[in-house]
Amino acid sequence: MALLSLQELYKITFHPLLILSLLFLFFFLYANQHTRHGKPNFPPSPPKLPIIGNLHQLGTLPHRSLQALSKKYGPLMFLYWGKAPTLVVSFADMTREMMKTHDIVFSNRPQTTAANILFYGCKDVAFSSYGEYWRQARKICVLELLSLKSVQSFQYVREEEVEALINKIRHSCLKGSSVNLSEMLIATSNNIISRCILGQKFEEGKDGKSRFGHLSRRATMLLGAFCFGDFFPFLGWIDVLTGFISSLKATFRELDALLDQMVEERKTIKTKDDEPNRKDLVDILLTLQEKGMHDVELTQANLKAILLDMFVGGTDTSSTTLEWLMAELIKNPNIMKRAQEEVRRVVGKKSNIDGNDINQMDYLKCILKETLRLHPPTPLSLPRETSASVKFGGYDIPQKIRVFLNIWAIQRDPKVWERPEEFLPERFVDNPVDFKGQDFEFIPFGGGRRGCPGLTFGVTSVEYVVANILCWFDWKLPSASVEGKDLDMSESNGLIVTKKIPLHLVPVLHSPSSMH
Repeated sequence: MALLSLQELYKITFHPLLILSLLFLFFFLYANQHTRHGKPNFPPSPPKLPIIGNLHQLGTLPHRSLQALSKKYGPLMFLYWGKAPTLVVSFADMTREMMKTHDIVFSNRPQTTAANILFYGCKDVAFSSYGEYWRQARKICVLELLSLKSVQSFQYVREEEVEALINKIRHSCLKGSSVNLSEMLIATSNNIISRCILGQKFEEGKDGKSRFGHLSRRATMLLGAFCFGDFFPFLGWIDVLTGFISSLKATFRELDALLDQMVEERKTIKTKDDEPNRKDLVDILLTLQEKGMHDVELTQANLKAILLDMFVGGTDTSSTTLEWLMAELIKNPNIMKRAQEEVRRVVGKKSNIDGNDINQMDYLKCILKETLRLHPPTPLSLPRETSASVKFGGYDIPQKIRVFLNIWAIQRDPKVWERPEEFLPERFVDNPVDFKGQDFEFIPFGGGRRGCPGLTFGVTSVEYVVANILCWFDWKLPSASVEGKDLDMSESNGLIVTKKIPLHLVPVLHSPSSMH
């Protein structure tokens, strides 16, 4: 077969119909590509307003507002909070896909103004960007600071602080007066965390309130406060005018000064070298810093950021869980009675409770699980950020999108949980579902790479405190005219959602002899 001449080839190549066909194909491909990239398939989104986007739909309790929106728009919602595009995940199956299939993509953190100022440029674990530094810093926390062995080594702190709490409550029993149990639980949680991390309590005045605890709560409030610069970068100057930036810097200076004081004291006074079983977290970090262990340089700022992480992450979450747990028991006296019977049966005639006793209190553990299901301390998880574009749940999710897990909505999903709004600890009896991050319908501590490393530490403290206050006291409301079922369970707004009205109860000393 003869080869085509250049002239014949020219005629075929530039035939008008062929040219038109090629042009049509080119424009079709271009239009298809332009449409695909110009209008990605985002998840459903509620109607938004100019400039503010969907901010007006958040309400005073965002976890509740977003749950209501998810019932209409589905398990994945795409929202604009000002100029910050945001994905909200509200169902367990989407959470499973996110953490099982795309965990690395969803493991970054947005750098917020508050976290940058308070945590030394996000050199901590909770707010640092996903990468080698985060991996090494988290390894230090998991292996050195928050391991089971380390948690068990602090049992003496829990015992001493809970004994102090019990003595305060006993003193109130003698007067027959009510106590602000919320305040007492906050103080006890502060003292436990402070001693485990810093080696001492920071008490001020006759009220015995912890200065570090006060600063920690202020930091938590600031982390959850609205910041114009985070949602409208061009309006960051408003945060200066409102005093938000100065509040952040003032809180940081006070926290930094306290941490500096503690670290320097520990460097110069090696008082605990002869007590290897009573080293606090400052001791452990200083040893790691000195020996250069792990593949990360522990500068003074890194060290303080990690310590602050432990404190802010552990104090309010523990006290808030205790507060909600006791409130639910007051509302449900039959559950309270069953819990007390179990605790008192296990303890018997002993004068104190130890860790082995707690391991036998199966129903108490069910009560804690149900409390964490109904009242996760952080109903909306700390924000994540996508490190790359990803196909998720059948939708196109761009890079650098903020992502919130609505843990509160996931754990009240009627498709997963029977009678989800009711406090039913029995649902966890002989039920393998746990809060360790592998059961995606129950993730009060998060899951995946960004799951909370302090889970064991927090749970151990909460179990020990509640076992003691249930064992040695009966509890009732101050007013005989108010029944437990009428207790106000309103929530306060914030990063950590506490009970809006503090829990005031009357303790009645329980006599061990009456159990036999």
